[in-house]
Amino acid sequence: MKSTSSIGPPHANGGSVLQTTVERVTGHIAQPVEDSLAIEEPLEIQLTYGPVGARQTRSISVTMRTPGNDFDLAAGFLMTEGVIQDANDVEHIAYAGESSNEGAELPQAMDALKAGSKHNTVRVDLAAGVQVSVGSLQRNFYTTSSCGICGKASLLALRTVCPPRAVNNFKVDAQLLYRLPERLRESQGVFDRTGGLHGAGLFDSAGNLLALREDVGRHNAVDKLLGAEFLADRTPLRNRLLLLSGRASFELLQKALMGGVPMVAAVGAPSSLAVQVAQEFDIILVGFLREDHFNIYHGREHIAGTSPSRGGGR
Repeated sequence: MKSTSSIGPPHANGGSVLQTTVERVTGHIAQPVEDSLAIEEPLEIQLTYGPVGARQTRSISVTMRTPGNDFDLAAGFLMTEGVIQDANDVEHIAYAGESSNEGAELPQAMDALKAGSKHNTVRVDLAAGVQVSVGSLQRNFYTTSSCGICGKASLLALRTVCPPRAVNNFKVDAQLLYRLPERLRESQGVFDRTGGLHGAGLFDSAGNLLALREDVGRHNAVDKLLGAEFLADRTPLRNRLLLLSGRASFELLQKALMGGVPMVAAVGAPSSLAVQVAQEFDIILVGFLREDHFNIYHGREHIAGTSPSRGGGR
């Protein structure tokens, strides 16, 4: 990759929170107080691809996200959707209007939504030799829970785009797992101010937090996290644990699979299709992770320090 940044717009650090005044009611008494809101704005991802002299630009996604780490988000989305496989596939990432690529017509699909910020459209220029399947760009989120695609079809589609899997050799101790949600929570700076963001963190097998991203959308938080690793040429992440502050859906397991992550742990519940993905692609999956208990949905043999109850009951 020749030119990019994973930092996002100049306002990335301060532009994720909005101060407002609310009426706080305690008992029968109401009083105005200052409150912090997590900012939610649309982000359009545009893709420029094709051979020199025949470049095309398409608008391929619109997502509601918390501003910041937008380039990571775009790269993570493209990687987890199977559009790109290597950091060198990306020639340049910039906000639309700042790109130096001339001659490609920019879509105007987001004009009505861009009034609030000039940083709500990211354009990713692929290297001229990268082959892009137009059909894959038109799949339009087959992974979402509301799309109506059955689990069997979703798994079949995932098999066609996922990278080759290596043997899962990841191991972790149960007592260490109990401590991870608090470590993630302590590092969520914007959540502390707003209470309104999902968090996604990467840990090693010793429990060290290596990277963290927050966003109003749990899938965006994961895309930002995996996108940063992808752009740094650290994928596949075969020795990392992905911790989710909420539930584990099919979409999030798909992203873990595309990033080469061997284990996913979630504070919330997994969906049935998420469990199917974990079983089929051998991803260790833990849900309902709390300070004193968790459920193992796949990969029991990878988690040390546990023993079955004598009664064999639940």
